Amino acid sequence: MVRLLFLVPFLAVYLLTSCKKDKPSNDPITYGSSFALNLFAEKAVYKPGETVRFSINRNLQGDWKVRLRHLNSLILEQPVSGNSVSIALPAQDFKGYLVELVEIKEGKEIIQASIGVDVSSDWHRFPRYGFLSKFGAIREMEMEKTMEQLTRHHINGLQFYDWQYKHHQPLAGTGALPMQSWTDIANKEVRLNTLKKYIELAHEKGMKTMFYNLAFGALEDAAADGVKEEWYLFKDANRKEKDKHVLPQPFFKSDIFLTDAGNGEWQNYLINQNKQVYQALDFDGYHVDALGDRGKLYNYNGEPVNQAEDFSSFLAAIKNAAPAKKMVMNAVNQYGQRESIALAPVDFLYTEVWHPNETYADIATILGNNYFLSDGKPTVLAAYMNYTLSDNPGYFNTPGLLLTDAVIFSLGGAHLELGEHILSKEYFPHTNLQVKDELRVALMKYYDFMVAYENLLRDGGEWNELAVVCTNQKMTINQWPPVSGNVSLLSKKVDNRQVLHLHNFNQATDLNWRDTNGQQRKPELVENAILRCMVNQKVTKVWVASPDHFQGAPQEISFVQEGNELVFTLPSLLYWNMIVIE
Repeated sequence: MVRLLFLVPFLAVYLLTSCKKDKPSNDPITYGSSFALNLFAEKAVYKPGETVRFSINRNLQGDWKVRLRHLNSLILEQPVSGNSVSIALPAQDFKGYLVELVEIKEGKEIIQASIGVDVSSDWHRFPRYGFLSKFGAIREMEMEKTMEQLTRHHINGLQFYDWQYKHHQPLAGTGALPMQSWTDIANKEVRLNTLKKYIELAHEKGMKTMFYNLAFGALEDAAADGVKEEWYLFKDANRKEKDKHVLPQPFFKSDIFLTDAGNGEWQNYLINQNKQVYQALDFDGYHVDALGDRGKLYNYNGEPVNQAEDFSSFLAAIKNAAPAKKMVMNAVNQYGQRESIALAPVDFLYTEVWHPNETYADIATILGNNYFLSDGKPTVLAAYMNYTLSDNPGYFNTPGLLLTDAVIFSLGGAHLELGEHILSKEYFPHTNLQVKDELRVALMKYYDFMVAYENLLRDGGEWNELAVVCTNQKMTINQWPPVSGNVSLLSKKVDNRQVLHLHNFNQATDLNWRDTNGQQRKPELVENAILRCMVNQKVTKVWVASPDHFQGAPQEISFVQEGNELVFTLPSLLYWNMIVIE
């Protein structure tokens, strides 16, 4: 279930507004966009050499062409008309591309739309993780619409949240004879056919599907299902009190009692339960959840237990039992990451971020530590935005979400936030906040940008420190970490390219990524800033790209180099710019 560790402060409001019945989401992320012109791909990710067919949301009239770029290099260009175009993708694996739809008008080329394209044979290199949280009686048309929107954001993996019957018996019935419907931990209906259809649609889009469950959870009736008393964890060495995760009832079926993830018999029991799941449902793998640091715990024999270390044997057993299946585990606020998870056979790292990791600088520290601990695996962050604001109905605050995504993406991470709606709480079905048009449009461009430039953002390189100053007082630049009122600089060397990320905090109300009350302010646009930096090689080209401008397309900019001094003019900066010096 349930990341309900921090649910209590808003649970009363949630129960009144959300739990009595399933509300249809009004979130525009699910129900379409207001783009005047937009490109759509059939899948979220493509194989090397595959042909991609793009649909266009209106018939093109006049003189148009489509361009395929890798970074700043033009790969192909061809004319286009009507409402679709097909492109044969290059044969290289693990590459990101930008497709530009260009109108030629009065002799000028105008990039009117764009879309990112990920060419990757496996999701582990560039994971973009989304979620699903409602599995009742949903019309097929609604499911298809949800999947189309997730595909447009290039989501290549889905976490099926709280789909399970019981934590210790995730599938109702058996693999050979599953029940057609059941209720989840929150007594909400789950239908087998809905799960099957979502899995089928996800696979058609090139996405991986991961079933969610705790590593160590059992409900109060677990003894009747074969769970032994000897498998539980206790708060004392004398077995007087089982450790449990308390949930308000009757809205939830039961409290969740913690079992010992390091116990071999429990591991075998859960492995057999997982086999039933895989027999009935074509999931690609297991998203393993945890509950963070539970303090001192003891096993049935009165021996102290170190959960963080025990995750190692649990994950090894799960993988050995189903080696072809994918696996991801939540390191809640990094608990267990260093001791077990980062070294385990997980596809990538996943951290649910909580206090005291509240600043943009903390985000950078987590991503950097995970990269180091795992020898370069990428990280997905479960980081819930506008947390307190979402206690009541309203709208997400656009500047808060975009500044946080800009920081996460520029540092090579991904953000678990998109599903049937955008996440604001750890209980995924919570849907109080809607999305304004400005944010809806911007998020699509941010995800296009993350994909198009993934080989600079997420494909290795070394962070360094390059001195950059603005010589005409248009902005004040500081080295990371951010400073309110300034533009913050992150520098990275990727092959023969020096990459500079500028994050605009010139109007920031604070430097907390969660923007919990939705009060983060939009940055003030900076234009024509003259920048000077020192480089120790001959520069052949300088270009800039941003999800905030020009459909994310690269713009070459003129420069002057005298010795090691490089000077150029940055056309504009809103939230985030990526400057590339070749």
